[in-house]
Amino acid sequence: MPKIIESEVIQDVIVVEPEAHGDERGRFVETYRRSWFPLGREMIQGNRSTKQAGAVVGLHYHLHQSDYWYVLAGTARVVLHDLRQGSPTEGATLSLDLSGDHDRGLFIPPGVAHGFASLTDLTLWYLVDGYYNPEDELGVAWDDPAIHGDWGVADPVLSGRDQVNPLRSEIPSGRQPYLGLRT
Repeated sequence: MPKIIESEVIQDVIVVEPEAHGDERGRFVETYRRSWFPLGREMIQGNRSTKQAGAVVGLHYHLHQSDYWYVLAGTARVVLHDLRQGSPTEGATLSLDLSGDHDRGLFIPPGVAHGFASLTDLTLWYLVDGYYNPEDELGVAWDDPAIHGDWGVADPVLSGRDQVNPLRSEIPSGRQPYLGLRT
C-alpha cells in the first residue's frame, strides 16, 4: 500500500509515497490512483516537462484545476503557497523536494500556487483534471517576499511570463482563489 501523507502546512495538499517493486529485471511503481485523493477528480490530460538545472517555473495557480506531479528523473525543489481565501492555511508556504531517486507524488488542489526549481536537469511528469484553458492559467511572482519561497537556486533561469507575474497583494479582483472554488 502507498503511504498517503496529508500536508500539515497546506490543507488539501497530499504527498504520496508509492510502493516500488523490483528485481534483477528492473522496477515497477504504481504512480497514481484516483482513489488516493479525496478532492481528486478524473485526470484527463498528462504532460511531461524537461528542464535544465537552474530553471525556475512558477508560481502558477488555477481556479478550477488540480495537478498531480511526479518527478521521473532529477530533482525538483517544489514551492507551494496557499492563495485560497478562507482556507485555514491561507498564506502558508511549503517547500519540498521531489526526486526521480525517491518515489513521491504530489497532489496540488486549485488555488494553491505551485512552482519548482530544477536543482538538477530533470523530467517532470504530471496529470491535470482540466484541459488547457488560458483563462485558468494564472501566476504570482515567484520571488514575492510575502511568500518566502525556498527555491534552492542562486541564479534562476525564468520564462518571460514568470518574470512579470504580479505580487500576491496585486492579484486582480476575480483572480483571487477561495476555498471550495471549483467547476
